[in-house]
Amino acid sequence: MSDDKLIDFAAERSKRIHDLNDRRLADLRQAFEQALPLKPGKKRKPKKKR
Repeated sequence: MSDDKLIDFAAERSKRIHDLNDRRLADLRQAFEQALPLKPGKKRKPKKKR
């Protein structure tokens, strides 16, 4: 048998799990951006302590 035809199932599963986690993270980020939009032009100034 040729070694070219062998499939490393553990490596393929790791790639697939990684892709699923990335997709889930992207969905979560999108949901947070819709709920709490960030305005890059406005920054809060820290209050000075007296």
